[in-house]
Amino acid sequence: MTTFVDRVVLHVAGGDGGHGCTSVYREKFKPLGGPDGGNGGHGGDVRLVVDTNVTSLLEFHHGPHRRAGNGRPGEGGHRNGANGADVVLRVPPGTVVQDSRGNVLADLVASGMEAVIARGGHGGLGNAALASPRRKAPGFALLGEPGELLDIVLELKSVADVALVGFPSAGKSSLIAAMSAARPKIADYPFTTLVPNLGVVTAGDTVFTVADVPGLIPGASEGKGLGLEFLRHVERCHVLVHVLDCATLEPGRDPVTDLDIIEAELAAYGGTEGDLADRPRLVALNKVDVPEARELADLVRPILEERGYRVFEVSAVAHSGLRELGFGMAELVREARAAKPAEEAPRIVLTPRAVDDAGFTVTREEDADGVRYRVRGERPQRWVRQTDFSNDEAVGYLADRLARLGVEDRLLELGATAGAEVVIGPEDNAVVFDWEPTIAAGAPIGGPRGSDDRLY
Repeated sequence: MTTFVDRVVLHVAGGDGGHGCTSVYREKFKPLGGPDGGNGGHGGDVRLVVDTNVTSLLEFHHGPHRRAGNGRPGEGGHRNGANGADVVLRVPPGTVVQDSRGNVLADLVASGMEAVIARGGHGGLGNAALASPRRKAPGFALLGEPGELLDIVLELKSVADVALVGFPSAGKSSLIAAMSAARPKIADYPFTTLVPNLGVVTAGDTVFTVADVPGLIPGASEGKGLGLEFLRHVERCHVLVHVLDCATLEPGRDPVTDLDIIEAELAAYGGTEGDLADRPRLVALNKVDVPEARELADLVRPILEERGYRVFEVSAVAHSGLRELGFGMAELVREARAAKPAEEAPRIVLTPRAVDDAGFTVTREEDADGVRYRVRGERPQRWVRQTDFSNDEAVGYLADRLARLGVEDRLLELGATAGAEVVIGPEDNAVVFDWEPTIAAGAPIGGPRGSDDRLY
């Protein structure tokens, strides 16, 4: 049974906003006391929050669909609808959030960090909020907006200072168990470690975390073995420690060859957190408590030191050489922390909208089907989503809003005539109108409630 998951696809949806209410206040001797429809509540958001008590994405593997609560509709008597409940998803430190195209939306590395992934829709205004001197008793209300729908990818990259890398059964789990309070599973067969293990090590006054990355084999960067599943856990580590098995009996295996193979896999993987070739390295020649392994370690140590590696001879079983290795790790961790730029307090940058930015664009499009005019912009598209097209008065209100925004003037500048096809929104989700330029903002409004004579 799966107990550790570090990559999941999550389908999230913000809550829909509640519809506004169309209501007229009535009491004895006051049959038309004025509009009193309340506003709809906002839809809930889907939020990710870092929790250090969470160590895996297993919860989302079993439940990949998450939706926030919908806002409640408004009611008469100026009663606004309740907002939808937020959905808070707790993730471990080191979680990277990407969209379906691979764009990074958030990088959650510290406890308490939070990101809103899917926003809920705004609630629609009730007719009480839409009343004006020109429209004293609106016979319509605005619809609530739908919440955001998207698929995201969550990837867990362990946040550790030191990564232990090496072949399966090289003794990485034994080392982390001997140097820290971690108790990973240890056995004498390959791929014993199926999940990254984290341990806290203290060397002098330096406290740092060590990650035991599951065993790598040739071809790991191409997906063989468990390589691709766990190579991502090396990316955030400041220091790499090659754990080389000096007591292996497998043919074709020796410490130098093992190191060359692992280095080739690290170089082929690359990663998104910078080139792994720039990370400082140490070499731990493990299992020197075995006489033959001690002889092999003495033989290969000069070769590795000629290559510029700092080498430690250790035994996790006999607990020999671990103190020296711990202080060697601590020294490189201190250097890496000192070289890391200090985090500045976040600054709020206010960028005012340009004076010539109308908030929308109108483009003329021509193809075999004829000429059309496409309107794009956050406000026009939001207004269309909020309009009840079964209500003529609501359609007239939308026309007034677009005219006040300047859409009608822009259409006239581009040569649009009566009956021209006007499209509001992107190609995959648009509303098509036959434009009638006689509908102007400020024109008198007549007709029974819910209707607008200008549309006929």
